Amino acid sequence: MKKTGFLAGAAISTIGIVLCKIIGLVYVIPFYAIIGTQGGALYSYAYSIYNIFLNLATSGIPVAMSKIVSEFNEMKYFNTKERTFKLGLKIISILCIISFVVLFIFAPQIAYLIIGDVKGGNTIEDVTMVIRVISTAILVVPHLSVSKGYLQGHKIMQVSSIADVLEQIVRVAVILLGSFLALKVFHLHLNIAVGISVFAATIGAFFAYLYVRSKIKNSKNLNRNAKALPIETKITDKNLTRKIILYALPFVIISLLETLFVNVDVFTVVKGLTNLGYTTKISENVVSVISTWGSKLNMIVMAVSTGIITSLIPAIASSYAVKNMKEVNSKVTQALQLLCLVIIPLSVGMSFMSKAVWTVFYGYNELNSSIFSLLIFSQIPLAICSVMVNTNQAMTNTKATVTALLGSLFFKILLNVPMMNLFHAIGIEAYFATITLNIVIDLIESIYLMRKVKKKTNINFTKAARTFIKTVLCTVIMIIGLSILNVFIPIYSESRFISIILIIIYGIIGVLIYFIMAYKSNTLVEIVGEDFINNLFNKIKRFFPINMIK
Repeated sequence: MKKTGFLAGAAISTIGIVLCKIIGLVYVIPFYAIIGTQGGALYSYAYSIYNIFLNLATSGIPVAMSKIVSEFNEMKYFNTKERTFKLGLKIISILCIISFVVLFIFAPQIAYLIIGDVKGGNTIEDVTMVIRVISTAILVVPHLSVSKGYLQGHKIMQVSSIADVLEQIVRVAVILLGSFLALKVFHLHLNIAVGISVFAATIGAFFAYLYVRSKIKNSKNLNRNAKALPIETKITDKNLTRKIILYALPFVIISLLETLFVNVDVFTVVKGLTNLGYTTKISENVVSVISTWGSKLNMIVMAVSTGIITSLIPAIASSYAVKNMKEVNSKVTQALQLLCLVIIPLSVGMSFMSKAVWTVFYGYNELNSSIFSLLIFSQIPLAICSVMVNTNQAMTNTKATVTALLGSLFFKILLNVPMMNLFHAIGIEAYFATITLNIVIDLIESIYLMRKVKKKTNINFTKAARTFIKTVLCTVIMIIGLSILNVFIPIYSESRFISIILIIIYGIIGVLIYFIMAYKSNTLVEIVGEDFINNLFNKIKRFFPINMIK
């Protein structure tokens, strides 16, 4: 296993995550066809609640493990690093059991909070059952996360990426085979099919955990058997446990706040829309689009930011530990530039092609594709916000992060239903309100956190801001070009096959326009360097003449 630098680590993490998301995207086509809208809503209920409890058990320890291991490696405290890993596994085991028991016992009460007395869709018993089934994953996933965090702290990203892909392949196989057999072969109830589908998370995580543990066990370059230095003998298990908890607690709070923010929609949208006169079927459909089906497509965009964040945290932590602020600022700027370069054109482009994209994966649906067109656009401020949250945390700027997330959650809870009522009153569909509110909140939160980073490191965001403006201009030109193309070849069809062809045509042309503009404006060179561009051109020249670009 080899260590990787920040850019290489971000690339490896992103590739692994993108592969997972591609697998995740491909499977939703048959899965949606098997379980339908009501099954999708039930699936989203289970995962939404599971994510809350999973974050309580896992969000802090794995990230803290990555950060602490990175710091101890930097200081050559290899023995202490191994003791920290063992303590982390013990702590996570306790949290796993507590979270599992609470979720399993109180599943009926949680189910009632989600759907209340709403009739005509999934029942409280259905929701209770799938919540209890998915709770088993909490006994496995946290151990996998801590083990991956240990390797990421060594700046070893390959194993985690392969584990993610393995987990996704096993999970998807169980989901598709299990739901198909349950509904189409044995003709069981829908809740059984969804129950099998959510149990796939447990099975997938188990196989991935076995893989990661085997890599850790058989690795010879992790310094696992190093003897303690004299100074390390003064560090007790109590000291390490306190360090883990102090590092983990902020991440737990932050991850919990982020998850609660997302789940405000699960607890309010169905009730809010039905109170405004929407049917239960439409209301549950909206929730399934926002929480499940649309979110699956959003993962294409979020894979980029997740990959960058995975590499960014240990990179910043190690630089910040030795007070190398110049290196910290360089990495933060580079992370924001990479985000802008990829996420802005990708999000806007997918929003422009929303009808075709939705048709390819789920079949033509005017309502769902219109919701998705705004939902995918919301990923731009969300991605920037995610990077800034993790940047602050890597620099132990917990107070600012918690303040920002608490404020966001407060305004989300306070304004979600009133915003739906406002949109309904002025003649805009109420289901657009919750997404619009997310965009506004994420923008404000990002600006606030950027100011806190600047105050702590004296970073200059001018370079990142310049990249943002350039990528926006390049994206605008790309959309103008695609709009002209739309006059001659409309990106609209109820046929899945034709929609695929249209996406390929628009995608190739859009990428070419954006790439040429990004190169001509010197944006690419500023972010990835002249050597990278030259190597890329040399590889492309083997297949295509590109003199027109250069």
